[in-house]
Amino acid sequence: MTEASTNPEVRAEVERQMAVLRRGAVDIVSEAELRRKLTRSVATGVPLRVKLGVDPTATMLHLGFTVALGRLRAFQDCGHRAVLIIGDATAMVGDPTGRNATRPQLTREVVESNAASYLEQVVKILDPRTLEVRRNGEWLASLDFFGMIGLLSKRTLAQVFEREDFRNRFRDGTPIHLHELVYPLLQGYDSVVVKADVELGGTEQLFNLMVGRDLQSADGQEPQVCMTLPLLVGLDGSQKMSKSYGNTIGISDAPDDMFGKTMSLPDAQTRAWFTLLTDIPSDEIERLCTGHPRDAKVALARFIVARYHGADAADAAVERFRRVFSNKEVPADLPDVVVPVGLRRAEGRYAVLDLAMLLGHLKSKSDARRLIAQGGLTLNGTKIVDPAGLVVVQTGDVLRAGKLHFGKLVVHD
Repeated sequence: MTEASTNPEVRAEVERQMAVLRRGAVDIVSEAELRRKLTRSVATGVPLRVKLGVDPTATMLHLGFTVALGRLRAFQDCGHRAVLIIGDATAMVGDPTGRNATRPQLTREVVESNAASYLEQVVKILDPRTLEVRRNGEWLASLDFFGMIGLLSKRTLAQVFEREDFRNRFRDGTPIHLHELVYPLLQGYDSVVVKADVELGGTEQLFNLMVGRDLQSADGQEPQVCMTLPLLVGLDGSQKMSKSYGNTIGISDAPDDMFGKTMSLPDAQTRAWFTLLTDIPSDEIERLCTGHPRDAKVALARFIVARYHGADAADAAVERFRRVFSNKEVPADLPDVVVPVGLRRAEGRYAVLDLAMLLGHLKSKSDARRLIAQGGLTLNGTKIVDPAGLVVVQTGDVLRAGKLHFGKLVVHD
């Protein structure tokens, strides 16, 4: 037992940090190692280097991404250094984790555009004062032939096929391309280069994180602690939050959108969202979740909006929601929505999908179809249930799409 580990002040601070950092975590490999690293850090004042890698494969960061980003911020708040790896090189390979088919390969131009968008958004969560941003193209692009051969020699094919997704694809005769087999080694090599003390990721990333741990040991480094966090269930209450499932809340969504979408979350997911997306103490979460489900979701929605748009925007969203839904009011300040003449069909009717898109917050007609299927589109208070339907509208009709999006139609003859 070291002198630091017996110091009461050091031990108390380590236990405080442990309680904060392991909140909601699924895997910590290993908890004893994390405690040792924290003890050394607290005693010496040298912060841990905590790595999170993100491949910029899209432009929007949704709340599902923020589970790991939020834990990275928690490490920062405990005095440690966040090392955010922008996978500009690995994004062009494509992470095969959880995939039943090869990812489409992205161009460098698309990756660079997505990376710029990611960096604009992550500063809403991470503290730039203790944030180190690295791009793995810095070192992966400079690996020569012998360097790549040396890296490949660190893993056997049998070890690669320990991954369930690879085993399943091989069993089913689904093609596995050679570049996909290399991905875990490339991600693991990042940990060697940045000398990570801890690496964060979703539960599906444990294999990749453990490869980094092995590569560090082979390089003579102290292996990183691997910490995984649950995948956030999306607004449908069943699938993980993903743009492809249409069940997301983007961290750049407008405050009313963010609030209204959160209020549509199934009650059964409220506790998990509180745990993974907020820093509200566990006893307070318990109190909220044992009360009225609507009140719990109002508190959750307010916290989420305040985090990304500020307290004033959150208060305004709460007031608007209560005025519209608790008091059954239609807002007095409805914006005019002009219905273009060109949308008119036979007999003066209009496609409901076209009308839904006029309110401006839906990104595609696929989103509109999902909204209609969920009963979220009404005309003068009557639900529209057929996404392929045609309706007659006139000036002054009130169209509502989703929880908080209203418009007063203006129809020109």
